[in-house]
Amino acid sequence: MIARMTRVTPCRSPATKTRTKQTSVITRVLATGLIAGIVAGLFVAAIQHVTTTPLILTAEIYEVGGEAAQNGVSALTQSALFHRTLNTSLSTIALSMGYALILLAVMLLSEEKIDAYRATLWAACAFAATGLSAGLELAPQLPGAAETALHDRQIWWLANAVMTAFGLYLLIKIDPVIYKIFGLALIVAPHFFAPFPATPESHVPAELAARFAAASLSVQALSWIIAGAFAGGIYQLLAHYKDEARL
Repeated sequence: MIARMTRVTPCRSPATKTRTKQTSVITRVLATGLIAGIVAGLFVAAIQHVTTTPLILTAEIYEVGGEAAQNGVSALTQSALFHRTLNTSLSTIALSMGYALILLAVMLLSEEKIDAYRATLWAACAFAATGLSAGLELAPQLPGAAETALHDRQIWWLANAVMTAFGLYLLIKIDPVIYKIFGLALIVAPHFFAPFPATPESHVPAELAARFAAASLSVQALSWIIAGAFAGGIYQLLAHYKDEARL
């Protein structure tokens, strides 16, 4: 009597399924960051070209000696304008990619559902931590403006960004009141230790410096929000297509 043979299909182990899922998520995050960064970066670069860049070029005139040097600086900037615009645009695109990837990574670690709406809200909080909060003490500066020591600015900015981001997370996401109070304290604390300019001297008119600070913060806010909106929307779209492919 011949035993009847039955072919058994080997099932994938849980560890294999977990690695496959992780690889799929990483691939989706990288693709989303790339696409969202390019689209948002190009849009923001176009805005920079008509807002902050002209202010920087004007400030450079004052930095090298005022109106007497205007013709020479104008000729220099005209000859180098294309390269400056190209380099600025590439940097903006790379920065937007970084924004998108950071947002997606933090949202995944927080087990937050990723879509355009939620990613935009997270992006607004990210701008509050990295741009708005810092701008209250250390406004974006033009060439020739009075400056604080760079090392002091970098250390304070990093500490302020980390403390404000963590404080916002506790304030918004954690329910017990004691954590919300601690989060609020983290947001306020860095402003008691902000560095001050080493000298009040500046070659740039105050009106020009104020316009640049406002324009820079506005562009940074747009950069975060647009990158977040595109990242959330594209991530959700890719996940939807993948779910449909399984059916």
